[in-house]
Amino acid sequence: MELIAERGYRRTSLAAVAERAGLTQQGLLHHFPTKELLLVAVLEARDRWDLASSAASAAGSWRTGTLAQLVDYNATRPGIVQTYTVLSADSVTEDHPARAFFESRFRAVREAMAAVLRAEFGETLPGGLTPERAAPLLVAVMDGLQLQWLLDPQDVDMPAAFRDFVALLGRGGD
Repeated sequence: MELIAERGYRRTSLAAVAERAGLTQQGLLHHFPTKELLLVAVLEARDRWDLASSAASAAGSWRTGTLAQLVDYNATRPGIVQTYTVLSADSVTEDHPARAFFESRFRAVREAMAAVLRAEFGETLPGGLTPERAAPLLVAVMDGLQLQWLLDPQDVDMPAAFRDFVALLGRGGD
């Protein structure tokens, strides 16, 4: 994950991953026969470690306060956040092997966020949007805050900014 975060997927070689992991390239290839399978394993590991994957399966019990705890947790692991950010941005390029993963993941996360918003606000948020209309905005705020925090951690307090956004949700247009 560190190498992908540092170099991006396309500039990360299996030889460099093997060296960083303390393996021979043949040893790495035993576990991950292709670079694409390694990438999928990295993404799946990130989701296992990320509480957001739990949101997709248990969204009905989550609230925005739970999401704020997720943002707090992400602030303790900049390397994983950086890897996710680099890979998700890189996946929009033509023929990227992670594109299908991120398309599916973002669909599932939007659905989970709509369920979170519905559980907390009902069918209409204070600003008048439905949970489905607000869900992409919530995901954009979370991902955008991560990017800003990675670029300027001294000036961007990701957990505080997310809590400010949640406060805006609760007040609507006030």
